[in-house]
Amino acid sequence: MVFDLLTLFGLIIGLGAILMGQYFEGGHYSALINEPALLIVLGGSIGAIMVQSPIAVFLRSLSILKWIFLPPQLDSYESVNKIVSWSDIARREGLLGLEAVSENEEDPFARRGLQLLVDGNEPETIRAILEVEVETRERFDLSAARIYESMGGYTPTIGIIGAVLGLIQVMENLADPSLLGHGIAVAFVATIYGVGLANLVLLPISQKLKSVIRGLSQHDYMVVEGIVSIAEGENPRSIEYKLIGFIE
Repeated sequence: MVFDLLTLFGLIIGLGAILMGQYFEGGHYSALINEPALLIVLGGSIGAIMVQSPIAVFLRSLSILKWIFLPPQLDSYESVNKIVSWSDIARREGLLGLEAVSENEEDPFARRGLQLLVDGNEPETIRAILEVEVETRERFDLSAARIYESMGGYTPTIGIIGAVLGLIQVMENLADPSLLGHGIAVAFVATIYGVGLANLVLLPISQKLKSVIRGLSQHDYMVVEGIVSIAEGENPRSIEYKLIGFIE
């Protein structure tokens, strides 16, 4: 896996711009640190997401979070070359010649496709089986990515709840000026946390994950097309030209 520096730089630039703006406006960084406001926004949003989501989807969202920094690396050109070599073997030795290849294939998805070939299934049967697997996995992973999109929708609203709670505290302590500042700080900082987390972190994370997931599915569809083309007995060179079209 290769570390995605663009995500890191984006977070640094986005958060850094806000902090620098605060500095140039004459404010202090400490004014943006408020533990009660953070607790309200994060705790409330996480709680709402847990209520909304099936446990399997919620756990999957946690497991794929690392993809924003370490997305799975797939060499599409290497996969095309591999599929073309399988086609050459099938033309020389027949489909049974791919049995040894399937046993040594590291990619579980490609290995299942090769096994379907070796078992002599019809091309359309192979396509149907493999595409169902791709679509099911993509749908599940996209649901997991939408967890962060949904959370990005909740945080601004929870931030407003935090602001209202801060204002309630202000109203309750109008007779004691020493307590007014803390309540007002919670009110405004909670709003900043809610809007900032949504637009600088959560919504971008969701879109990044969706992009990675669609890229993985595109690769798998390419593998499906290659395996089905082998089953149909197409020329290896024609298969190569067809599969190159999947690569962006």
